[in-house]
Amino acid sequence: MYSYPYYRNDSMIIAQVTKAINGESSAIACYTKLAELAPTTEEKMRILEIRQDEMKHLQYFISIYVSLTGVQPTVQIAQDCPSEYIAGIHYAFKDEQQTVEFYSDAADQATDPHIKETFRRAATDEQRHAVWFLYFLTKHKAPL
Repeated sequence: MYSYPYYRNDSMIIAQVTKAINGESSAIACYTKLAELAPTTEEKMRILEIRQDEMKHLQYFISIYVSLTGVQPTVQIAQDCPSEYIAGIHYAFKDEQQTVEFYSDAADQATDPHIKETFRRAATDEQRHAVWFLYFLTKHKAPL
């Protein structure tokens, strides 16, 4: 297990990692719902691939959290994912874009190279996810 000696008592990075864990957990739940609602097999498969990325991010952030705190995180899943497909895709697009900003800022603030790189990689993935959700919105000619 990787050790984070610079952050043992850093409440800011712990708060950022906690927010990332909750966000990734919420995205996983939302994308499970959206995949079930997807009108085409292509969209369903892509959403499930995005969900798989989110599951990897979640594991990375949980690993960092445990290394920093010595305990497992308590996860809070947001229940605000829409139950209608286009509204859900729009929600996912906006959430991914906001997450890119948050992860980029967290990466800029981190001094530990491993934590910095974890946030940067996740930000890159989130941007790619946003492009897919934007594509689906455009494909369905949904207003932004």
